[in-house]
Amino acid sequence: MTTPHLLLDLAKVRRNVDRLRTHLAGLGTALRPHVKTSKSVDVTRLLFDGGTGPITVSTLREAEAFAASGFTDIVYAVGIAPHKLDRVLDLRRSGVDLVVLLDSVAQAHAVAEAGVPALIEVDCDGHRGGVTPGAPEVLEIAAVLGDHLRGVLTHAGESYSCFTEPELVAAAEHERATAVRVAEDLRAAGFPAPVVSVGSTPTAHSARDLTGVTEVRAGNFVFFDLVMAGIGVCTVDDLALSVVTTVIGHRPDKGWILTDAGWMATSRDRGTAAQPIDQGYGLVVAEDGTPIPDLLMTGASQEHGVLSLRAGSTAPFPDLPVGTRVRVLPNHACATAAQHDHYNLVDSSTVWPRVNGW
Repeated sequence: MTTPHLLLDLAKVRRNVDRLRTHLAGLGTALRPHVKTSKSVDVTRLLFDGGTGPITVSTLREAEAFAASGFTDIVYAVGIAPHKLDRVLDLRRSGVDLVVLLDSVAQAHAVAEAGVPALIEVDCDGHRGGVTPGAPEVLEIAAVLGDHLRGVLTHAGESYSCFTEPELVAAAEHERATAVRVAEDLRAAGFPAPVVSVGSTPTAHSARDLTGVTEVRAGNFVFFDLVMAGIGVCTVDDLALSVVTTVIGHRPDKGWILTDAGWMATSRDRGTAAQPIDQGYGLVVAEDGTPIPDLLMTGASQEHGVLSLRAGSTAPFPDLPVGTRVRVLPNHACATAAQHDHYNLVDSSTVWPRVNGW
């Protein structure tokens, strides 16, 4: 098989899936996995023991592909642009219960006119979009939506900046409490709010109480990555995704090993740069997964990768002749996977396609 290519370890995926399902089952809350990480029907079916179930998508292209494979309960968790409502309606006419997301009165008018159900996005931590809890817009949006209102949705994006268990637990509780508060405000005003949706991979694993929450969304957990390991949500051994690359040269004068996987194969994501341990463009392991002490992908041009030892390392410089294959563990699994159109499975000739595009 040529390099670079995307490699997926299904044993680790299954272990990661079982871990979160068990945790949420203990809290009595349903999982609505976010498929934006894998963008794969095959990977997602592992969460439902080969069947289908409720999912979250980040693009309508995902919604269309998953609907074609029998998934009929879908939340499109990106603020709706009115011009996309025709595609939403096409999916709904085909029998898919597709629910959209919004946080403004303008969106609400477009959605209500189209007759599409919606969730109100709530900002629980200043991370991105969403209405502020207690703001008058909450009830204004609800009044416009009327019976099309399904409930509320929030995402604790700032949990990605938590590095201790108490911080993660606090972020999860704040996420829960914020969403529940807005749902209760809506109900008190006479509006329906049957759905209270929360979730991120860090908070999903750190939640200790999900009272009032009807579903948890998480996506990265199927693969995990170095950012999640840096937060402490997983270990490096849990990472199920990697990019296989081949050594194509050396620069002894610079302490470099050159490979055929640049940022087109691994992405430019440097998500660990703001963490206590910076993993460069990715942590390098042997082709069989054996750790290579302190070897990082420290540089990337379009089709060239640069491997070198971590700054200050006392580890021996690895002997990796031209032709040697190694694996790069990603900072951000979503970004790395997005560079490829399929997964190659470990110890198998099986290839699983991905859904790319919008």
